Amino acid sequence: MDEHYFSADPSVPFKRAPVRASVWGHDLDLTSGSGVFAQGRLDVGTAVLFRETDPPARGRILDLGCGWGVIGLAVAVAVPEAVVTAVDVNERAVLLANENATALGVADRFTASTPAGVAGDASYDEIWSNPPIRIGKEALHELLLTWLPRLAPGGRAVLVVGKNLGADSLQRWLGEQGYPTERLASAKGFRVLESRRPG
Repeated sequence: MDEHYFSADPSVPFKRAPVRASVWGHDLDLTSGSGVFAQGRLDVGTAVLFRETDPPARGRILDLGCGWGVIGLAVAVAVPEAVVTAVDVNERAVLLANENATALGVADRFTASTPAGVAGDASYDEIWSNPPIRIGKEALHELLLTWLPRLAPGGRAVLVVGKNLGADSLQRWLGEQGYPTERLASAKGFRVLESRRPG
């Protein structure tokens, strides 16, 4: 029932489902759930993102549109110096992400919340995201223009976007907004994009 994953409070009954993922040399035992994106599986786009990148070195990392938290949690496990903030409008996703952080032993460096729970002056060295393309172009642009300005000067955003869902036009648009963007990789119909905040 993925159509509900960008609802604040999904209407489908809540049922947890285990997911095992191997990311950057670490095995992660996680819990996903109904009404949240990619229930019971690691979606193809996120798998491409992991396979085609190395984890960030350290710093303050934002997992934007975190779902049950796999991107931010993978960063927290792989990078002991990272402090991860995960954000999602879906309250069920936030609950699962925080439960997963506790299970993995990284809750001291990983916090998930809805956007309202993030301090207005918070800034980040990197943003990692499999963004919710299906919310529509206008809403996606608004989302990115809300969070990309929180990058520290010289910071970067790493995004995975389906080619057929407008990855190339998004790359151009990000450049037009003042965030020079290059394609890091292309695989299985997805592009991995890196946007920089000039610094």
